[in-house]
Amino acid sequence: MYHIGAFLFMSIKGILPNHLYIASDLNKQQNTDFIKAEAKRLGFYSCGISKAGYLSDEAPRLEKWLKEQRHGEMHYMENHFDKRLNPTLLVPGAKSVVSFLYPYHNPEKLDIEPLKISQYAYGEDYHLVVKDKLKDLFSSIQEHIGAVEGRVFVDSAPVLEKTWAVKSGLGWMGKNGNIIHKKAGSYFFLAELIIDLDLVPDGVVSDHCGTCTACIDACPTEAIIAPQQVDGSKCISYFTIELKEAIPTEMKGKFNNWVFGCDVCMDVCPWNRFAQKHQEPRFEPKKELLDLDYNSFIEISEEVFGKVFKNSAIKRTKYNGLKRNVDFVIK
Repeated sequence: MYHIGAFLFMSIKGILPNHLYIASDLNKQQNTDFIKAEAKRLGFYSCGISKAGYLSDEAPRLEKWLKEQRHGEMHYMENHFDKRLNPTLLVPGAKSVVSFLYPYHNPEKLDIEPLKISQYAYGEDYHLVVKDKLKDLFSSIQEHIGAVEGRVFVDSAPVLEKTWAVKSGLGWMGKNGNIIHKKAGSYFFLAELIIDLDLVPDGVVSDHCGTCTACIDACPTEAIIAPQQVDGSKCISYFTIELKEAIPTEMKGKFNNWVFGCDVCMDVCPWNRFAQKHQEPRFEPKKELLDLDYNSFIEISEEVFGKVFKNSAIKRTKYNGLKRNVDFVIK
């Protein structure tokens, strides 16, 4: 009887929990598969998952970057230091960080040439478009899986999105600081869903930049100071979008006609030969933008600016900011 009792005890305390663990792992995999399938249905190119936790390796890097004033006048980067490193401070009880790539590549040229604006600003503001997609995804998760708590993020909160993208296997960190996917390049928006649901994490992928320095060599303002190290305070995107003051005179002649953002380091990246045009209707240029030529663009009124760039990322620089950028380039 002792041996039988011992066997029954082991069955209850050992074998049964193992079955429960197997069921739990099966649920994790099913939930993970569901989320990735839904992300694909909604137009995301790729979806990867990391276990939520403190980014200890990033703390000294972020601190050094800030201490060296690489963020320029972007003082908001100094805020919420701990939250940038710990997603559980953004979502209490967070277990998974789900990262996404949403494509925006558009090789179409505008008639405002030789002036140039970054491709990502051709259509509707990505904050609006991608966040709508994430909200739909989150609703599907709650409907299909149950009571899941979390938050969606699209470049609008203290989240180290590139770090999470790398940890989630969406690509590697290029020498220009952008996430590069081996089959599709780097014309992507990054987004995150931080949730209290335990999912199956993905692993990191290998770096395939090799000895290439095309992005470093091509940067007009030498903002890429070392592989994977970008001095934000020297980037054309910083000057034309983030900087609210006058553009430093020493930058004169270095903008290569960029008046909003800059795509140089991605345009020269060999991996972007695989980039395909996006399939998002809301990213298509508005007729009002396509109707602008060089002369009408440089002479744009505040009223026309408001109509052409309604719900556009370009509104961030405001009318006076865009005029400042244009004047800096053409005068």
